[in-house]
Amino acid sequence: MVAALLAALLGTGALGGRAALGQIERSVGADGVISISGGRRKGGGDGRAKAEGAPAVHMPSDTSADRLTRYDAYIREAATLYRLPAAYIRAVLQTESNYDPRAVSPAGAIGLMQLMPFTAERMLVEDIYDPRQNILGGARYLRILANQFNGDIHLTTAAYNAGEHAVIRYGGIPPYEETQGYVVKVLENYERYRADENE
Repeated sequence: MVAALLAALLGTGALGGRAALGQIERSVGADGVISISGGRRKGGGDGRAKAEGAPAVHMPSDTSADRLTRYDAYIREAATLYRLPAAYIRAVLQTESNYDPRAVSPAGAIGLMQLMPFTAERMLVEDIYDPRQNILGGARYLRILANQFNGDIHLTTAAYNAGEHAVIRYGGIPPYEETQGYVVKVLENYERYRADENE
């Protein structure tokens, strides 16, 4: 049901087949236009391997009540620009950083949407700590993944956590405990935010 709903909202993608993933590089312009060129993904590998020179770990610590609405305008902007449900962006954001723009994971993912530096670079994010740029960059990446996986919310979510190559390699959600738990948590948050929108 959820997968079908998101597929309908997202539409089908236009980003090439799965076989070519290791041979092409995608970049997204500030206006959302996706460019495709030859080459390998900078940083290599899947998921969130620790990057050299990564900043110190900072676990989410902002507990102020207003953090839950502080970024609403940016979430709406990203939802409109990348044709994603705002509730889905919000669910990923909460699961990733609990609304703390200073969050840095042990693997080196940064900010509200916990972008790895090489992913932020691919999404043309200039300041990874800037809340607006981080949200737009994360939404761009979700849009690319949704296109790549034909709007399947489970695979899109798993790929955001583990990397698209891992999802392709395993033909579905990778057998990583972290990723499997992550998908469940994001979808639970998504359903809750959707219900709140409909009240």
